[in-house]
Amino acid sequence: MAKRTLYGTVIVTYRCNAHCNMCNVFKYPTKPAEEIPLEVIRKLPEMEFTNITGGEPFLRDDIEEIVGILMEKTNRIVISTNGYFTDRILSLCRKFPKVGIRISIEGLQETNDRIRGIPDGFAHGYGTLQKLVEMGHPDVGFGMTVQDINADDLVPLYKISDKMGMEFATATLHNSFYFHKSDNRIDDRLHVAENFAKLNNELLSSRSPKKWFRAYFNHGLINYIYGNKRLLPCDMSRDAFFIDPFCDVVPCNGTEEKMVMGNLREQSWEELWHSEQAESVRRVIRKCPRNCWMIGSASPAMHRYIWVPAWWVIKHKLLKGGRYSLSENRFISGAPDEKSRGT
Repeated sequence: MAKRTLYGTVIVTYRCNAHCNMCNVFKYPTKPAEEIPLEVIRKLPEMEFTNITGGEPFLRDDIEEIVGILMEKTNRIVISTNGYFTDRILSLCRKFPKVGIRISIEGLQETNDRIRGIPDGFAHGYGTLQKLVEMGHPDVGFGMTVQDINADDLVPLYKISDKMGMEFATATLHNSFYFHKSDNRIDDRLHVAENFAKLNNELLSSRSPKKWFRAYFNHGLINYIYGNKRLLPCDMSRDAFFIDPFCDVVPCNGTEEKMVMGNLREQSWEELWHSEQAESVRRVIRKCPRNCWMIGSASPAMHRYIWVPAWWVIKHKLLKGGRYSLSENRFISGAPDEKSRGT
């Protein structure tokens, strides 16, 4: 069997029960009848890693069937969810104990519910996490999209995840066709960066190599917030892809306009992936100026160019005694009147 190398993200629906301030997907829901069907899921290629996302993927009545198909095609699956539909999540995890679950929590209770716009959203999400831990699910964690109003909750949330023995993922604001947003911005970049630096010191002081590499990812988020060039090349559309509910294959979810490589409902994977249309998109992506730093594009790059984050980890863990300081980053001036990053 050929080695699986592709990173795929399957957006199974644009329906969402959350009304997050940084994402307007909920304003443009898909209809169940038009969403990617199981027969198209079966046409997807073999993958190293698959992320199932939305919208809210647990709004799909056939989410278990989708996972069952993808389990045969990928080495690892992680589902991104807001954690609201506890019973559905627990049922799926009992059936597929190797599936990863990442629940989006945007801060402590008051902050989270303000950002995500779900009544008792924190209670539902955190309650789901606790039940997954109680049932001994091996791959569970939560993630946070950091912005001005929740930056102070970043380290406290990490400490909750650490106490529960969970993964803790981070992101920051982006604008793109996928989010239907063009006005996301961080006004106090220094304050947000300082909280990421505090988190990095927590991560670097741990005994977990995975957390040390998470610190490098956060370093890249700071770099992005300050409007600088990506730390690593972007290989989206070559090593990784997204497929949306309409069966359109796109290079990523970070472009300003949707760029379609082909439609899997109408083509086979081989026809689509090697088409002239796909190649034309790759030519555009090679010159993409957006410098996004999302886990979907950064993680494959960190694996492909492993020596870059590895040297950073060695330097900070061994040579700097596990310490991370914003002062070492030439891209941060710290000027209080500095122009905000329109991310």
